[in-house]
Amino acid sequence: MPAEQILSNARLVTADRMFLGSVVLRDGLIADIAEGRSQLPQAQDLDGDFLLPGLVELHTDNLEKHMTPRPGVDWPSTSAVLSHDAQIIAAGITTVFDAVSIGDVNPKGNRMQKLPAMLNAIASAESAGLTRAEHRLHLRCELCHPDTLSVFRDLVENPLVQLVSVMDHSPGQRQFVLESKYREYYMGKYHLNDETMDAFIKLQMANSKEYSDRYRAAIVEHCLARGLSVASHDDATLAHVEESARYGMTIAEFPTTLEAARGCQELNMKVLMGAPNVVRGGSHSGNVAAAGLAAEGLLDILSSDYYPASLLQAAFVLADQQDGGDLSRAVKMISLAPAHAAGLSDRGEIAIGLRADLVQAKKSRDGLPVVQQVWRQAKRVF
Repeated sequence: MPAEQILSNARLVTADRMFLGSVVLRDGLIADIAEGRSQLPQAQDLDGDFLLPGLVELHTDNLEKHMTPRPGVDWPSTSAVLSHDAQIIAAGITTVFDAVSIGDVNPKGNRMQKLPAMLNAIASAESAGLTRAEHRLHLRCELCHPDTLSVFRDLVENPLVQLVSVMDHSPGQRQFVLESKYREYYMGKYHLNDETMDAFIKLQMANSKEYSDRYRAAIVEHCLARGLSVASHDDATLAHVEESARYGMTIAEFPTTLEAARGCQELNMKVLMGAPNVVRGGSHSGNVAAAGLAAEGLLDILSSDYYPASLLQAAFVLADQQDGGDLSRAVKMISLAPAHAAGLSDRGEIAIGLRADLVQAKKSRDGLPVVQQVWRQAKRVF
């Protein structure tokens, strides 16, 4: 890697504006920013493409698809991590919080058994310098599972863990207020018949009653003592939001209603919604639309959730819909805002002194952003 690089003739997307300019990279950091083209012969001409800060992803379960590409197929864990990493970096994501789920509600699943292999593979690939994105861990804690608290205590000391979320996917509340939607989702996902589904619902409701409140309190207390960011999940009512705020949570993942999102803003919780929700034009669960929250000024962070390429695409969709193509506000939702929510102050913005994590993208004829190059700490990784 050269001691100094100059990226010129790019549409720079900073935190507050977009302009044609040049960026100087030195020692892994952004050393200078200037309007206009550089006249130096060593400058790399980006042909007027967009230059964005590297994307920061707080919540993706994309790794699980690579660990289990088909039902009953367990892929070698290191190979799975590197395939996942390649997809992440190709989407322009330079910092990713890999979400691993504690508490498998699938009656036929083996998620819990795979956790040690997943975590070890991520840590080994990261420490060996094999990954192109920077990987951290997000522990997703399903509160209505008997073993969640004990497994959480075993995993939370991993140094890559920097984000924890607590969730309760039992029927009749939050994401699944309507039992019909709950049945539709889980019968399709886990291939359950009516009889098995009835037993599944009964068990989840009983477990929620027995464990959820107690586990939520214990997990959040432990996280705050360690200085970890904590997120709520699927808040549906003002009461849910007030409870989350009382616990000291600072991120609200996927609030399901306008009421909950407004409550989050009033109580200084950052609202995180799915980028696929924006790209598809609405929630697959029938909940509030992310673009609607953005129009109300109630959306802070986007997450690719289950589809990495949706993150950049959603930012362009929102910018075209609401800001006349100016990407500044939307790009903050996929870079600066998630970085700060997770306690990362050294990245997420094209600004002097910050990490040179950058993405070059151009628009296709139909408006789709296409990633051309990616730099992590000034090193080209895609």
